[in-house]
Amino acid sequence: MSNQSIQPAEAASALAEIQARRDQVISESMIPNWYWAAIGVLMLGFMAAIETRQPWVVAVGSVGYGVGLTLVITRLTRRHRAQVSNRMLGVRGVLAITVMAVSLVGIGLATGFGLEALGTPRPATISGAVTAVAMTISGPLLMRYLRGVMTARPLGEG
Repeated sequence: MSNQSIQPAEAASALAEIQARRDQVISESMIPNWYWAAIGVLMLGFMAAIETRQPWVVAVGSVGYGVGLTLVITRLTRRHRAQVSNRMLGVRGVLAITVMAVSLVGIGLATGFGLEALGTPRPATISGAVTAVAMTISGPLLMRYLRGVMTARPLGEG
């Protein structure tokens, strides 16, 4: 080891560079806003197809959903190669993701069963639309929250 001492300005510059690189990885790993709407549209189409109860429509809707989901995920993974370690999310991040997922399921089920109880035609399709809108709105909010959680973590924290 060298006996040279590191100057405070050099240390500050190195830490700033590490912070900038971490922020870049976090930014590149965030799920983009278009993803949430795309998944919502695919989900809505799938539900609408199933609700017709026409075998050929269900088949076309199922294949369309599968192909569409594959295309969306392929585009996402090709453009967003950076992946943040789960440790960066921490308990708060994991809890936020869980709350969002459970909330979306709850919104969909409550809306669907409520509409069915009222005798509304196509309750699953309507509840799917409500859930798709909720996902399109809440997905980017979740990403903003997770970005804040990850960037607030001290450098070097596991």
